[in-house]
Amino acid sequence: MADRPMTIFQVAGRAMTAQLVRMNTTASNLANVGVVSSTEAGAYKTMKPVFRSEFDKASGLSSVHVENIVRAGNAPVKRYDPSNPMADKDGNVFEAAVDETRELVDMLESARTYQNNVEVMQTAKSLIIDTLKLGR
Repeated sequence: MADRPMTIFQVAGRAMTAQLVRMNTTASNLANVGVVSSTEAGAYKTMKPVFRSEFDKASGLSSVHVENIVRAGNAPVKRYDPSNPMADKDGNVFEAAVDETRELVDMLESARTYQNNVEVMQTAKSLIIDTLKLGR
């Protein structure tokens, strides 16, 4: 049995799923702003989803999915804070290097993209319903 062509609903649904993953990783990054660790290796590192697009020859549509989630961004910031209970033997802590502004922009972009795909689905649904009404 041959693969069935993708529908616009499947394409938009995959895009919405990808943006949901992006929003969740961004929320996790924002939740870890200012979190410290006693080691550089143990410090939180920003997470980013890696997307991959796929072209469906049968329908002529491209879709996207999350291929992986990777650690990215700057190295943790070493800060001298001997009074912190997480400080190492030299009195240093390592703070997650999360760029709050970049994360907030990512959150807004992913929310807008998600909403655009909701509108694509609503438009497609309306067009199908209007087409069916023509046959009456």
